[in-house]
Amino acid sequence: MMEKFTEKDGYLYGPWRSPVNEWAGASSSIHNDDTARKVGMRGGTIPGTVHLNLFPPLMLELFGPRWFESGCISMFYAYATTDREEVRAIVQMPAQNTPDTLLEARVEARTDNRLVAQGTISMGNPAQPSYLHSLELKDAPPEELRILAGLKKGMKLPSKEVLIPREDAAKRVENITDPLSWYTGDSPWGGPILSVSAAYGALILVPILPKEQEEGSVGFFGATEIKYIHGPIKTDVPYTANGEILCVGASSKTEFYWYDSMLEEKESGKPVAKMRKLIRKMKKSSPLWA
Repeated sequence: MMEKFTEKDGYLYGPWRSPVNEWAGASSSIHNDDTARKVGMRGGTIPGTVHLNLFPPLMLELFGPRWFESGCISMFYAYATTDREEVRAIVQMPAQNTPDTLLEARVEARTDNRLVAQGTISMGNPAQPSYLHSLELKDAPPEELRILAGLKKGMKLPSKEVLIPREDAAKRVENITDPLSWYTGDSPWGGPILSVSAAYGALILVPILPKEQEEGSVGFFGATEIKYIHGPIKTDVPYTANGEILCVGASSKTEFYWYDSMLEEKESGKPVAKMRKLIRKMKKSSPLWA
């Protein structure tokens, strides 16, 4: 159900939402209460990509359907929420209606207005870089890596073919906080299109690591950017996804890697969307850091 937005001090505020943790039963993931608490979290976490679904209604308010054709959302996750914690999307209002626009955006939690994610929303091809593209990416010395040992900048990721049936996409909409009718029915582009979180699923690529390095390690999302080039991403259309590692680093608590991926139409090779992604691995979860 679409609700009225609030405009205040140059920002557009979406309604409060309570995302459901659908992945709580995944015993070895950070979305599971027991696993999350073992690595120092408050409880099973909501994937950051779930919060991206808060933004499309605001994007339609500001830019109309063309946002799904050449828009971008770029978010760095600052705080992990748990099941049904209330959150909302906030977007800077554009100063003028131009075809190429970059705006500040964030997700905040109702509790203490805590910052959950920060970044940018854009339309077209603005001169300024997106939030994630403005960050400096630093590689760690190889000797500081254990879980991700062997991953290197420039390494190609295993490609994949993507085809998401309309029926499968519809099932994924059931728990979306802000479902659009276009996700399950007809859209301005014909049939259904993918939600932003489902777009992530189409663009995800996973490096191959030795089993002994992966064993026990608990990962989580650190940041996500989805940029539509010739969007939207549609159901029942065959695509291919390719990508490469941008950076492999380490912090006091995690090892991490950034990668870029590209989704293209399988038949024409036309680029449809691309993603920049940060994946973190908790050192505390791995026997290699015991």
